[in-house]
Amino acid sequence: MITIFNFRLNKLTLLAITSCCMLFIVSCKKYLDAKPDKSLVVPTTLNDLQAILDYSSRMNEGTSFGEASADNYYLNDDDYNTLSDEVKKAYIWENFSYSDYPNDWARVYDVIYPSNLVLEGIEKIAPDAGNQVEWNNIKGSALVFRALSFLQGAFIFCKAYDPATSGKDLGLVLRLHSDFTAPSKRSTVEETYSQIINDLKEAAPLLPQTPVHPVRPSKAAAYGLLARTYLSMREYDSCQKYASLCLDIKHDLFDFNSITDINATFAFPQFNNEVIMATLINSAVYYSISQPFTLVDSTLYSSYSDNDLRKYAFFEPTTTGYNFKGSYSGTPWELFMGIATDEVYLMRAECYARNGDKDAALKDLNTLLESKWKAGTFVPFEAASATDALNLILAERRKELLFRNLRWMDIKRLNKEGANITLTRKVNGEVYTLPPNDNRYALPIPADIINSTGIQQNAR
Repeated sequence: MITIFNFRLNKLTLLAITSCCMLFIVSCKKYLDAKPDKSLVVPTTLNDLQAILDYSSRMNEGTSFGEASADNYYLNDDDYNTLSDEVKKAYIWENFSYSDYPNDWARVYDVIYPSNLVLEGIEKIAPDAGNQVEWNNIKGSALVFRALSFLQGAFIFCKAYDPATSGKDLGLVLRLHSDFTAPSKRSTVEETYSQIINDLKEAAPLLPQTPVHPVRPSKAAAYGLLARTYLSMREYDSCQKYASLCLDIKHDLFDFNSITDINATFAFPQFNNEVIMATLINSAVYYSISQPFTLVDSTLYSSYSDNDLRKYAFFEPTTTGYNFKGSYSGTPWELFMGIATDEVYLMRAECYARNGDKDAALKDLNTLLESKWKAGTFVPFEAASATDALNLILAERRKELLFRNLRWMDIKRLNKEGANITLTRKVNGEVYTLPPNDNRYALPIPADIINSTGIQQNAR
């Protein structure tokens, strides 16, 4: 949990937050059948609405299903054998049925429901000269939270965006209001991504350049999330545009040479100067990605130069290999999945390279890497062509953005580009594989949601 603000909540606000949370917990079991209790307190002031958005242990925590399915880590047999059947099957991409709360489908809508509640509430409060800035910030923030949650859901429960098929591929249930009685219907992937983009574009002009605290959204965060969205869609011109707009506002990089003890278990401060918006992976269900379990592939570890400080800041040796400890959350047990400038530099560098601008691509890459290497040792990377530069950038993206909830999306989009990435797990002597563009990249929706709503399950 991110614990940052000491909120001074009045009784009404506490009841509003509690009502919001309790209603949605019920809805995770009966998505259509749960009906709102008209006697529950409804938030009516700007302070009430802001307090709902500042409930960071809900609004700033997201999914773990994708990270648990990706290839950033592996489990040894002893650890694998201690896991629940559900988590075991997720690890090897087997078809499985699950319904218990919490789960990642619920995590997505746990944020969307209060976001919609706030968006409905804000329209009932007339803005004026005295509250316009606060009014704008609340509306823009709710739109960002909703878009980010839809985006996480799209990465997990939808196929990779493909313009040739996005109009028919199954998308998310686009809940844009807090009415539980409305029937659930899956949109298309095209509609899902259009909603995400529309929310973020509407949010950006309403928000301040930078937030009062990194748990709150900002204009820079909206631009960074737009860049992430367009990258996942392989729309590189738009990704480059919004990455640049983000970096025009915030371009700080964290100098790893400033870390007091690079080998410490807690090497990073909770909010270093790269963080644009802080959100965490909630690994309560898919706890196999937690630091004590995860072992990083030795080949990946060996790809870091000895002068690359990430090799020491990110990894901790154990008796069986190396654990990842490099989360920007400030603790090794909670994984950062928010927007940070290192990701934005890498997104823009990739787009420059894909658009043929080798020099601009290398400039962004080298600017980033110089802050990560031992002072005085970094030699700027060179490339003979834009294609060579792209290969360097993708390799460094792999090394920089470990355990950020991005690798699953990266594998899906890169395989659409012909990367031919096949995932492999070896468990108890048996080998499991996930070939490129397999249906299993769209992970299963909980069985109770399928049963109660009648929406279509993802093909396996």
